[in-house]
Amino acid sequence: MNNVALACVAVLGLLLFGLGFSVSATRFRENTGSGCETDPANLLHKLVRAHANTAEYAPFLAVLFLYLGARSPSAVTVSLMVAATVCRCLLVVGLIALPTMAKPNPFRFVGALGTYLAGIALCVTLLR
Repeated sequence: MNNVALACVAVLGLLLFGLGFSVSATRFRENTGSGCETDPANLLHKLVRAHANTAEYAPFLAVLFLYLGARSPSAVTVSLMVAATVCRCLLVVGLIALPTMAKPNPFRFVGALGTYLAGIALCVTLLR
């Protein structure tokens, strides 16, 4: 198994579970059992969106990384895994670190576009 692939899976897992924990802690601190305000500047709203978005992409990326990582991946494939992982982190930064989600920002743009491009390229790699 490729160690870089494993490290990327670990980062995705930490991102997913860390965001889940942050949502729970923020709900507890704000005494909010479920749901959240729809204000794009509200921290809980931003954390919920970041967690949901991560939950949509991280599992499939992890499966791709593990499958391809178990088959002596090329340097290009490993680079795509790293790029996809970095892009997922950038997207989360773009969702929660800036004051509001109401305005587009470069972190979100690069994170989303990079996730799409690296993900598609990794899927194409499966067909080889």
